[in-house]
Parts: sequence; structure tokens; C-alpha cells
Amino acid sequence: MEQREADASVADAAILGSHMRFRAVMMTSAAFILGPVPLVVATGAAELSRRAVGTAVFGGMLAASSIGIFMGPMLDVTFQWLRERVKADLQASSRGRWGAH
Repeated sequence: MEQREADASVADAAILGSHMRFRAVMMTSAAFILGPVPLVVATGAAELSRRAVGTAVFGGMLAASSIGIFMGPMLDVTFQWLRERVKADLQASSRGRWGAH
């Protein structure tokens, strides 16, 4: 938002925001991904149920993190573009309806 107010393009603002948040997001994701590793490699009593839960959590978080790296900035750009387009259209239609103020 601050970058857009400083006249940066939507894409440039999303790229800068991604760079600023990348480390924190990846550290959190890595901790969450590595947390169930003991369950994935479990042996002994209840091995199958632990592996099933661990594998699902490990794989799901790995997939979510991978997709989020790419989808987050793209969705930021898309929704910001839509927001600005709708706002401009509303302003244009209100000027046409009520006259210029």
C-alpha cells in the first residue's frame, strides 16, 4: 500500500513486498515442514498411523509453501489491480451521474 501511494506500479510493489516477507515466511514454513519429520520416519508401536499423519502434514505444508511463494504475489497484483479498476470505474460513473464537482 505504501509503495502504491509512492506511485510504484502494482507489480513493483508486489515484488518489493515479496522480497521483504520472503525470509520470515520461509523460516516459518521450514520450521513447520521439518516439525513432523520424526513422525515421517517413525518406527515401533503405532508406526503406520504416525507415518500417515506425518507424511500428510509434511507433504501438505511443503506443497502449500511452494504454491504460496508463487501465488501470493500474483494474487496481490490481481486483487490490487481489480481494486483500483473498480474504484476508478465507480468514480467515473459517479462523476457522470451527478456532474463534476
